[in-house]
Amino acid sequence: MTAPLTPPDNQPPEEPQHPEAAPAGHGSAAEHGGLLGPDPGRELREAALIALAVAVSGVLLGVVWNWLAPHVPLIADTRNVYLKNTEGEEAIGADGTFVLLSLAFGVVTTAAVFLFRRRGGIPLVVALVLGGLLGAALGWLTGMWLGPTADVVAHAKQAGPGVTFDGPLRLQAKGALLAWPIAAMLTQLALTGLFGPRDPEPELPDWSGHHDGSHHGPHDAEARPDGPHGQEPPPAG
Repeated sequence: MTAPLTPPDNQPPEEPQHPEAAPAGHGSAAEHGGLLGPDPGRELREAALIALAVAVSGVLLGVVWNWLAPHVPLIADTRNVYLKNTEGEEAIGADGTFVLLSLAFGVVTTAAVFLFRRRGGIPLVVALVLGGLLGAALGWLTGMWLGPTADVVAHAKQAGPGVTFDGPLRLQAKGALLAWPIAAMLTQLALTGLFGPRDPEPELPDWSGHHDGSHHGPHDAEARPDGPHGQEPPPAG
């Protein structure tokens, strides 16, 4: 006797295997800017150059800040130096100007990097945040260096008693240094979400069994002329 070739009753037929469908969605995230991408060395080098370029642009921030920020007017007599306007808001205005300029620089530099590179990735975001923080600090120092001298006493003696002169440009709220990196990070995430490359949709396997003629269900076996067990039926009579 030979064992039957058909599956037992009430047992579903074997589902077709499609090994080529699994890797369809794999590898695409790395190609389009995963953690480090397919070439980690190149990713890190590009990130270092981007961080350096963004940080150097902080010099321009300092120049514009010194140009646009309101300066605190001071006045001196023969012994002391005073605020000319005790209710003035020049100090707050200088901080606000720095924050607005930092936000603008964060958006512009990030957009320029995105247009040049056209992909995201963790190293790029870290480079933009670190470069923005260094650029804000460099802009702060540059603006103070270009502004009036920090030696108020010497400046008062040079101006003379009763003559109004500008006080040094200072950043009262040091938290303003975070405006640039925050704007850069949010801008990069927004641009990547809107215009970044998309991962291809994975191909869904075809479980219907009608993709080719290699698979036959139990009804197909019964319809075959040679019988359900692959053997010729016995002759009648």
